[in-house]
Amino acid sequence: MSDKKTLNIVMVEPEIPQNTGNVARTCACTGARLHLVGPMGFKIDDKKLKRAGLDYWELLDISYYDSLDEFFEKNKGHFFFFSTKAQHRYTDVEYPDNSYLFFGRETKGLPEDLLFNNPGTTVRMPMIDEARSLNLSNSVAIGVYEVLRQWDFPELLCSGELRAYKWTEANSKQG
Repeated sequence: MSDKKTLNIVMVEPEIPQNTGNVARTCACTGARLHLVGPMGFKIDDKKLKRAGLDYWELLDISYYDSLDEFFEKNKGHFFFFSTKAQHRYTDVEYPDNSYLFFGRETKGLPEDLLFNNPGTTVRMPMIDEARSLNLSNSVAIGVYEVLRQWDFPELLCSGELRAYKWTEANSKQG
């Protein structure tokens, strides 16, 4: 049995291809699965979508659904709904394996009946009162990395190397 944890990102009716492309890249780089729920405000072959995702599409595990009803029929797990209308902070929640982080469309967010029926798992990112919302792709990245932080970044490379220098040499200069 594998110890690999599964993180799922659900974008409900995304409208801006660049945001979805950026989210796709975040998912590809972190191993998260991406679920796109329609109707969407663009076609999947949109050049802006592909450009934002760059050359990471082959690393992506992606599924498409025509509606939220279809999504819920086909998926089971722990559902968390990100919204500016929530009463709980996203950092106050523990995200178990097979968590699904839901994000709504750029102009309206998630359907309010979905939020109302899930008050304990509807979460927000704190921000100043005068601001309407964060950019959707930034919000997804923040949510993804909070879950991965709680899971201690499983299967992710947590250190890097310089091209022109060696870290061991820098460390020896400090000591």
